[in-house]
Amino acid sequence: MYCRNCKTEVSEKSKVCPGCGCDPLDETKFCQECGSETTQKQKMCIKCGCELVTSIQSVNKKESSGESKDWMTTLLLNLFLGFLGVHRFYTGHSGIGVIQLLTFGGCGIWTLIDFIEIVTHKFKDSEGNLLVKS
Repeated sequence: MYCRNCKTEVSEKSKVCPGCGCDPLDETKFCQECGSETTQKQKMCIKCGCELVTSIQSVNKKESSGESKDWMTTLLLNLFLGFLGVHRFYTGHSGIGVIQLLTFGGCGIWTLIDFIEIVTHKFKDSEGNLLVKS
């Protein structure tokens, strides 16, 4: 089954969607970035300006076309090689990757910030796509 709000695949027993934190059966739509309430036909969030996920097909299209990077791969690269910025190279952020490589992940601070963003599903690849959890 898929969450009616963010279209993340959830267990049928789930009472809360791990992708957006909403009831997966709730018809109310919310922005997947900032959580503000949106209308059914709205394409962009008025509050934060991000593109809203509108259908299962749009999520599956991004996953199947290879546009988004894998969440687990990015997490593991950050965890073990984050001080070298390898996760940034993997997600297409080469410029920031070089800076992290030269500064050892901003002395670990930048690596920690990236780790938190990855775990909370806020980290995006260079094209602005959220990481795909497979």
